[in-house]
Amino acid sequence: MQEEAGRGQDRATAPESPAPSSSLLQELGRLAAALRRLFGAQLHLLAAELGLARSAASWLLVAALVATVAGVALGLTLLGLFGVLLATWFHSWIWALLVLALLQALLLAGAIVLFRRCMHWMSLPATRHEWGAMMRETLHRAEREVDSGNAGERKP
Repeated sequence: MQEEAGRGQDRATAPESPAPSSSLLQELGRLAAALRRLFGAQLHLLAAELGLARSAASWLLVAALVATVAGVALGLTLLGLFGVLLATWFHSWIWALLVLALLQALLLAGAIVLFRRCMHWMSLPATRHEWGAMMRETLHRAEREVDSGNAGERKP
């Protein structure tokens, strides 16, 4: 009888066979939850980075606009200072303004000549051939990237 009581006590303290499998399932459940949290956090970070990128692009455009306005303002200020220096040198505002107008006309003519020269270079047969080849290569590269991107989306 004492043997039976001892066996009953051993059975009560001995681990049951379903316990390890349920423990394994619990561990796998915790692992899956941890992975979901990890990848959820990664997706949250990706969304935040994309939001920052969109914001950065907007701020980049704003910064470019501010730099353009500041550059024009600096140019006008320097032009005004140069006009004042010319006026004191010529002792006449009319002559100073005429010289400034002439300098601006020369600068505009130089920009037009440079633009026309660049357009002429673009119209040369060798340049047209290189430009066309570069555009075709860019188009084919973009098509390959789109195709590889679509193929990657179809696989899963």
